[in-house]
Amino acid sequence: MQFALQPQICWRSAICWPLLASLFLASATHSTADENRDAAVIHRDSWGVAHIHGRTHADAFFGMGYAQAEDYFWQLEDTCIRAIGRYAEVAGEDGIRSDILNRSFEITGRSQQDFKKLTAEQQGMAKAFTDGINHYLATHPTEKRRLIDRFEPWYVVAMDRHMILEFIYRQAHIGKPEARSEEVFAATEKSNHWNSWDWQPPRETGFDQAIQAAIGSNAWAISGDRTESGSAMLFINPHQPWYGMGQFYEAHIRSDEGLNFTGACFFGNPFPTIGHNEHLGWTYTVNEPDIADAWRITFDDASNPLNYRYDNAYRQATQWKETLSVRKGNKLIDQQVTFRKTHHGPIVRKDGDKFLAVQVAGLFNNDRVNQAWNMALAKDFKSWKAAIGLCAIPMFNVVYADNQNNIFYAYNGSIPKRDATFNWRKPVDGSNPQTEWQGYHTFDELPQVLNPNSGYVQSCNSTPFTTTHINADNPQATSFPPYMIEDADVDMRRSKMSRLILKNADQVSYQDWQKLAYDTRLYWAMTEIPDLANDYERLKVDDSDLADEVAEYWDHLQNWDFKSSNASTQTTLTVAWYEELYGFGYPAETLRDEYTSGRLTWFRALNKAAQKINGLYGTWKHPWGDTHRLQRVADQPDVQHAGVGLNPLFDSLPCPGTPGPLGIICTVYSSPEIPLLRTQRFAVVGASYMAVVQFGNEVQAHSIMPFGASGRRTSPHFFDQAKLYADKKLKPAWFSNAEVQKNTVTTIKLR
Repeated sequence: MQFALQPQICWRSAICWPLLASLFLASATHSTADENRDAAVIHRDSWGVAHIHGRTHADAFFGMGYAQAEDYFWQLEDTCIRAIGRYAEVAGEDGIRSDILNRSFEITGRSQQDFKKLTAEQQGMAKAFTDGINHYLATHPTEKRRLIDRFEPWYVVAMDRHMILEFIYRQAHIGKPEARSEEVFAATEKSNHWNSWDWQPPRETGFDQAIQAAIGSNAWAISGDRTESGSAMLFINPHQPWYGMGQFYEAHIRSDEGLNFTGACFFGNPFPTIGHNEHLGWTYTVNEPDIADAWRITFDDASNPLNYRYDNAYRQATQWKETLSVRKGNKLIDQQVTFRKTHHGPIVRKDGDKFLAVQVAGLFNNDRVNQAWNMALAKDFKSWKAAIGLCAIPMFNVVYADNQNNIFYAYNGSIPKRDATFNWRKPVDGSNPQTEWQGYHTFDELPQVLNPNSGYVQSCNSTPFTTTHINADNPQATSFPPYMIEDADVDMRRSKMSRLILKNADQVSYQDWQKLAYDTRLYWAMTEIPDLANDYERLKVDDSDLADEVAEYWDHLQNWDFKSSNASTQTTLTVAWYEELYGFGYPAETLRDEYTSGRLTWFRALNKAAQKINGLYGTWKHPWGDTHRLQRVADQPDVQHAGVGLNPLFDSLPCPGTPGPLGIICTVYSSPEIPLLRTQRFAVVGASYMAVVQFGNEVQAHSIMPFGASGRRTSPHFFDQAKLYADKKLKPAWFSNAEVQKNTVTTIKLR
């Protein structure tokens, strides 16, 4: 699937610095209805990053809500609309799938109920966050709302759960509900009734699927034994979409009650969920623990259609109806939707004469609030591990470092205990009591590595069993049940590249660490191209015509250090060659069938790649930075929609990263070329927030967002960090109070 090219106005710097500063200062002091509220202060540095200070935790969260709304209200509201199951009201048919998934799992109702179970302090902090959003709206009445006029505190719980559901649901191995065709949609308008389980999974084709699969990350921690300063260092490098719900927001939040944490989070989180405090820091990478399962349910009782078979008897399902409003042009069409659930979970699909119920581990675990909060407040490894030990975050590898020279990796997850005789990668028999979950594995039962002899840990969406290059350091696969780790045999080239880099790292300076964050060596090229030398000599004998055709391409690749760069023409050729061999997208680490009969066929692929580049650009020697570009469009619900607006006629910058399957640390995924219309690729997924941290007597940190700190196209911080990205540089991530005060450009005081 390719993007259709449509005209759209791209970003322009419409407001200069002096005018922006005057606007900020003019609105520097606001008042809420509660005049007794302690002050929250938002300092913005020269990159527009919000450094938020509150006298209390709640005051700090108030400032965080205000700052997110100020920078990204469109995206914040978009995420919230999804989370409360009303996305079809603004997105039309595109939102139906999200709403049915959300309502099948009762995200809204359960979140409202469970919010009341939080402690008074936790409720107060959530309320303060949404009060901050509402205060922004009250003081900016011209802000365009698409649906929500007032944010409620329980929305914070719903946003957390909907995000987790979107991440995890695919691991039930049955697919998401799919929006219907125009014809079917018209028919349902007339019937005014749907069954939630009739919505079939999406076809697993197209660019959107490749983008979703590309969500991943790199994470490293290195011991002070391997660094010049003697201090441990952390590398934070999540790969998320640069548009839509999965974007990161960078902020620094501090209170006089002891909170001091900086990093990044998804929109709707009251404080950063990856980053560091004064003592320690951590980051996550996507893993694949088995945390969602499907059960085949049999409804065959003629006397009661809601009875389902269980243990040689029947249980009764719960069924209810809800109204789903779908935007159709300028009107809303109300549809009645029937939902059903069993004790295994909601019914999400019909499979022949059976129905499928799904359960997602940890989705409604209220301990997640305690866990995230206590991790952020932790002062040492013991207290931090006690917090993450709740296993309330359902998935994600975690990589950690601190100022006591501890480094740590864990294959984290809320992983149910199961009968290992069943194949849990497929739906199991819901009538068999032996398929019930049997509690949860404790954190200590999960794969983990603390202070290994290698002096480092790394996690790049690969198996925990190759965390380091020293086998004795790593967890052993035989120590864990086979159902626990679905990616047990996955070893990405990014992981191989990371182990190679970190194995050879010694006396690493903080400046070295920053450079390694942008390492552009292509593991595939540096291992495969030299290994093909003998094959090329054989090709000259077996197929001299083909050898002659590819000779100049082959010779060109020999004169290369295997590093991607904006000026490199070898990078352009290699990426095209790789995609001819393995396919476009992700994971794309398995050869296409036509190139599996022998390595001499790889040279035919090289010839095709060179011809493709020549057809696009008029020469096969085309610099990668001219091919691969950074450009931003505002207010897009996802990557697919953003791709429509990316336009070669508008301003853009070169991007040195390449797709991750080539084994590059500087990972970036892009829209495909469209011959004659849009021959450039535009970056849409990759290092969505990147930071390096050194833990010494004082923390040092540098970071970057791929575009900038604000989603508003009129802001000077809409695209200002893109130039750093193009030049492989990081910006200072100021943390100490003295640093923040020194580098403050604007200040807003909220009361």
